[in-house]
Amino acid sequence: MAPKPVIGISAYPKTYEAATGPTLLHTASRYYVDAVERAGGIPVVLPVIDLEDIPGMLDAIQGVVMTGGGDVQPSLYGATPAPETHNVDPRRDAFDIALLQQALERDMPVLAICRGMQVANVALGGTLVQHVESVSGIRHDQFKHGHEGVHKVKLEPDSHLAEALGETELEVNSIHHQAVLEAAPGSRAVAWADDGTVEAFEIEGNQHLVAVQWHPELLEDWPEQQGLFRQLVARAAELRSSNG
Repeated sequence: MAPKPVIGISAYPKTYEAATGPTLLHTASRYYVDAVERAGGIPVVLPVIDLEDIPGMLDAIQGVVMTGGGDVQPSLYGATPAPETHNVDPRRDAFDIALLQQALERDMPVLAICRGMQVANVALGGTLVQHVESVSGIRHDQFKHGHEGVHKVKLEPDSHLAEALGETELEVNSIHHQAVLEAAPGSRAVAWADDGTVEAFEIEGNQHLVAVQWHPELLEDWPEQQGLFRQLVARAAELRSSNG
């Protein structure tokens, strides 16, 4: 039997108040881990390390999940911070952007989720809406309803996203307050909320990046949502096979 592909999950650095004092943890929700494992991959957490060591990290894996978390620093896309922008971590931003760029340079499959989608858009040259509600008047940060659908999205039928989900319209959860403003050059939006918010994008002519604004890992009992992880693992398995 062919070995399972190894899927790296980008870590969310958090400070934990231990008995011995503050300790920095490189964390990843168990929902990401479980979703990768259910899809047939071996999940590993990728800590925020020195950028020069990212190539060695990528040598050991065949796919990447870019996870959620705090806001991307606005200076990276030429903006001034809005009052609502919070939990900015410059070191994580630098790591995530370099990780994403180098993974794509290797034609490695990437599933970018929530913050991960925003990082991907910025890494590729796009910009962000810093607070969706101030633009559309609709709240997208429904944190208390992370395990249920709160609004519908419509998908581009000829997208890799629609292929993974097996649907062109479905309900999603919504745990974000930032979103794509100007799409990165070479990308195309492939899903939208009713208020026009971009809910997913891909790269033209490239099957290796699927970026979604919602959290499919939290919808663990929804087979169509878990299709995103099955697609990622299947493509990672192809990469592992082609690399011997």
